[in-house]
Amino acid sequence: MPRFSIIVPSHGVAGRLSQALDSVLAQSFGDFELIPVCDAPDSPAADVVAGYAERDCRVAPVNSPPTAGLAGARNAGLRAAIGDWLLFLDGDDVLVPGALAALDARLGETGDVDVLYFEHERTPWWVGEPTNPAAPLLATAPDGVFAPERAPQLTGVQLPAWSATYRRAFLTEGRLAFPDGHFTDVGFGGLVVLGAERIAVLRRVVVRHLLRRQGNRLGLPGEHHFELLDQAELVLTRAAERGLSEERFGPLFEQLFAVVLKTAAHPQRLRRGRRAFFRRANGLYRRHRPTGFRTPGGSLGVQHRLLASGAYAAFRALRGVNQAAARMASALPRPRGLRTRLRYRRQLRRPLDQNLAVYCAYWGRGYVCNPAAIHAKARELAPHIRSVFLVEPDAVDSMPKDVEYAVIGSRAYWDVLARAKYLINNANFADAVVKREGSVHLSTQHGTPLKKMGADQATYPVVAAATGSFARLLARVDRWDYNLSSNRHSTQMWERAFPAEHETLEYGYPRNDVYYTATAADVARVRRELGVPEGKKALLYAPTHRDHATGFETGLDLQALCEEIGDEYVVLLRAHYFYDQGTARGSGRIIDVTGHRCAEDVCLAADALITDYSSIMFDYANLDRPIVVYADDWEVYRELRGVYFDLMENPPGRVARTPQELAAVIRDGSYADEEARALRAAFRERFCQFDDGRAAERVVRRVLLGEPPEAAEPVIPLAERIPAPAATTLVRN
Repeated sequence: MPRFSIIVPSHGVAGRLSQALDSVLAQSFGDFELIPVCDAPDSPAADVVAGYAERDCRVAPVNSPPTAGLAGARNAGLRAAIGDWLLFLDGDDVLVPGALAALDARLGETGDVDVLYFEHERTPWWVGEPTNPAAPLLATAPDGVFAPERAPQLTGVQLPAWSATYRRAFLTEGRLAFPDGHFTDVGFGGLVVLGAERIAVLRRVVVRHLLRRQGNRLGLPGEHHFELLDQAELVLTRAAERGLSEERFGPLFEQLFAVVLKTAAHPQRLRRGRRAFFRRANGLYRRHRPTGFRTPGGSLGVQHRLLASGAYAAFRALRGVNQAAARMASALPRPRGLRTRLRYRRQLRRPLDQNLAVYCAYWGRGYVCNPAAIHAKARELAPHIRSVFLVEPDAVDSMPKDVEYAVIGSRAYWDVLARAKYLINNANFADAVVKREGSVHLSTQHGTPLKKMGADQATYPVVAAATGSFARLLARVDRWDYNLSSNRHSTQMWERAFPAEHETLEYGYPRNDVYYTATAADVARVRRELGVPEGKKALLYAPTHRDHATGFETGLDLQALCEEIGDEYVVLLRAHYFYDQGTARGSGRIIDVTGHRCAEDVCLAADALITDYSSIMFDYANLDRPIVVYADDWEVYRELRGVYFDLMENPPGRVARTPQELAAVIRDGSYADEEARALRAAFRERFCQFDDGRAAERVVRRVLLGEPPEAAEPVIPLAERIPAPAATTLVRN
């Protein structure tokens, strides 16, 4: 039987879960079991946990459905636990080094207490000094083992569940579990102290709690705040039933209502139903107020008295709600130009157009990528929705004749942005765009992240300088309602890179649908359009952008490569879209396709891909055609740009580090041999997870038609998908 059972709920934190698990498994004290609680066997967190369970027999995952909430997840872990002592660790928190050894030593001193409280550190997600809010509370507790009567201020409701370790027999014998619903820590903490007889403290930080950028989910607006009153009533009723002494009941009552009043006074938590919340809190207050209770001083005391008297209007006025609303209105972002600004603000006062969708790709480059694929499917499945594409002036000529568009910066542009119900982009809309209540913003992304993205770029000076203000970047992210993911890796990395309260849609990338719907005739047509000579094998060379370089350089002598590999090959050169200047580079066997608007067409035309670190490799892998990684500066790129995984350890095919190696693997055919196929198969299994040719339909039905998540068609298994055929065979003659 292990000394400790460490229970880690994981809902919504798959991107940071590995940090929590690593912090436990790295402890010097090893007598424990680690119980991650996943939503389901196929959830994002379960993918992370599976690897840990394979490597370490102490990892014993269990499942709890998301509908059971945090309480259900913790209770599922509690039922599975067999350790003497229980710890509850949130999935994005960590145990500090030496934590378990310190707990074991302290428990050796105290013996079988019911609960041992310890300090925790709250760490800002971005910048700022950590705080230790438990330290002042625990500082007043007795030094040894004590009964709750000796520390009446230690009620349990001010400390989260992960700021203590609990004797498992105490919880099971007392039938103590986490109460259902939100604010379960308040109910559980209060019930634990009411049932405890022997308590001790450890004045040392054991858990480091990462403060989420988007704040605690409990702080979001919604009717779930009424459940705080349920938890308070549960604890107060249990305390009354036990005949709790006045010395203990007073602090418990005061601490519970400090939390209740904080919610009642917060204008953003209860946008509707604040009066009903106040009235119910008033009844609870009057019913349980202990005899002789003295209200605290200052503003909090005034709130107590107003609540006790039921004076809602005075309570509301006390908080200066109108002033707060005025401050928010003054911070409204504005487009440039007085006339445009005034027009935009007038349009914002008009009702949303429930049948208007606005699309944009790559800051207005044209009708491309995921937004274009969604737009096309929406015209088929949701023809009642008017769709407008936003484009820069130089992209107007490339727009399909039957697609409505608005030029960025024009009056029409601001008009549709002000009134559209749906806003769909693969990058971000301008800072000045207002997220209106009732509008739906979908971020489609435009690739699978190998390089660091979003907030994760901050520690890389070169790219951070190019990114600009991270505060402004994250303010744009805050507008998202949905974010698309094409594989579980992306789901986890987007969570880290773009911390905000949006929902991830694991539907695949709509732009990649064509890799499973295109026919041999489509492939032949595209090759003719690009000028690929009949019978030639086309190698697509698509290098990525270098943040530390100025201008575009191929990094590879393509003419020399062509001479080395033989005249049966031609090279399709596609530079990063940053360098699309509409002019051709190269001639003869080197065909510049940088200016071709559709990257998917170019991939369909290619018999094999040569790239360095471009995300095009993840999309191209759907075609199940050979990929060669040309990594002549991997160490420099990894150091300066930052990456999420080691591509050299998990490549999609052969890796060449020099021009000579690259020419050799093509010349001898090893780029398409059995070993290359095995590498590609493993890569596809990991990164082509949700791309099956039906992503656009799933997106349209969920986002534009409002169909429930469970109605989405399941993803076709990888083994059952049939990619578009290649134009030529890939064995050297």
